[in-house]
Formats: sequence, structure tokens, C-alpha cells
Amino acid sequence: GGPSEQLNVFFFSQGRVCGLCGNFDGNSKNDFTTRSQETVADVLQFGNSWRVSSTCPSAQLISDPCISNPYREAWSQKQCSIIVSPVFQTCHSQVDPGPYYDSCVRDSCACDTGGDCECFCTAVAAYAKACSEAGTCIQWRSPKLCPIFCDYYNFPDGCEWHYKSCGAECMKTCRNPSGECSDLITNLEGKSIKLCPALLPLYGALC
Repeated sequence: GGPSEQLNVFFFSQGRVCGLCGNFDGNSKNDFTTRSQETVADVLQFGNSWRVSSTCPSAQLISDPCISNPYREAWSQKQCSIIVSPVFQTCHSQVDPGPYYDSCVRDSCACDTGGDCECFCTAVAAYAKACSEAGTCIQWRSPKLCPIFCDYYNFPDGCEWHYKSCGAECMKTCRNPSGECSDLITNLEGKSIKLCPALLPLYGALC
């Protein structure tokens, strides 16, 4: 549906859902609410309460991947230190980097069968996203660190794809012909395209 339809779904869903993803009421402190509507602190108790069948096995805590893969720990700590480094310093007072650093190290230790850089980059991107949501845009990627190649090989002012660390400006698209954006939509990093006036009036123009 269109933007107004999406907003209606957004407002209707607030506080009216439940399950493993929380209740979407804007309060993270009550997300661990069990099927019996009891708010708990233990993640296993919370997760197991939502089993769809008693025959399903109970969830178990996973051991620390850095203990299981000790050869990965030093590399993971070094790579993930960017989160607590001056690169993100302007965000540290807005979003506590500690939990994100810990998650980054664990995820990077766990990716020992390939995709290790992807796990690391995804973890750092999660902190960058939280910073963006808190109003602090961090340009942390580079050609040597989790690069987005569309940006580094295109001309800065060219009519091509470019990387935006905190989202692109609102563009006219087939679904958004007016080019207006809602304040309810969080800016996300990603690629955007700069269109030349002589080219297409709408991005994705064959509507």
C-alpha cells in the first residue's frame, strides 16, 4: 500500500502485538514478556515460554564463542575496538558502546567458518544505526574497512550510485511520487542514486 496505509499499520500495531519480538510499545524494559504476560529478566525463560509445542526442545544458552574459538579473540577485539574508538566518540554519550562492542566481539569470534568480515561489519553497522537513530551520523566505512564499493569507484557528482552513511534525501519513486518522507521512518545507511535531469523523472521510472 501507499505511505498513508503504511502509517495506519504502524500506529495500529503499536502495543497490540506480542511474542519474541516484544510488544512494539516503545518501552524496551517490558519486551521480555512471557506468553502468560509475566515480565521476566531471564532470556531463556522468556524464549521458552513462546514455544508453540511442548514437544519442542527448550532453548539452551550458547557457550561464549571466544572461548570455543580462542584463536579468534584477539582479532575480534582489535577489529571491534573501532566502536569504542574516537571514530564513534560523538555518539558515545548518546548510545552506550559497551553492549555493541561485546556483541561485536562475540559475533566476530563465532564467524570462524567464513564470512568473518561480514559478521564484524554487520555488528559495527548495528552501532552506527543506533547512533543515527539517536541523531548522530557517523561515517565509519572506508575503502579498507567494510567498504561500499559503489561509492569509491563513482565520481562524487556523477549521476550514479553513491553511499550515504545516514540515509539518502527523500526521492521521487513509483511508491512515493511526491518525494515526501515521514518522520516516523528512520534513516538507514545504504546506496542512493543521483539522477541527471535529462534521464528519468522517477527512480525506478517504469511504474
